[in-house]
Amino acid sequence: MAIQIKRAYVAAVPEDGWRVLVERLWPRGLTKAKAHLDLWLQDIAPSEELRRWFNHDPARWKQFQQRYRAELRRHPEWLAQLTARSRRGMVTLIYAARDEQHNGALVLRSVLEERLREDRHGQ
Repeated sequence: MAIQIKRAYVAAVPEDGWRVLVERLWPRGLTKAKAHLDLWLQDIAPSEELRRWFNHDPARWKQFQQRYRAELRRHPEWLAQLTARSRRGMVTLIYAARDEQHNGALVLRSVLEERLREDRHGQ
């Protein structure tokens, strides 16, 4: 499995592989040239409603994870491209949040890793 996460403001390196921004909003102050993105998947990010409710409050982290996973379950097509791409090489999920312990990219990586494990065991 080849999925990592990285903050948008950390410089890109070749080892990042395929870089995809998984935020609904463009990271403040970051130019497209500096972002070095291969794709921006706005729809896979937590909904605007969920993002505002969570507001990066660690006390809401557990419930945020549950709600975001529920959003992702309703749209498996959002995960298909990332899952397929990660089978071919490194995928780096790019996020903008300051909080490295409580953000949507962590949840998304976990969901993708679960899907990849299920695929391997199902073969």
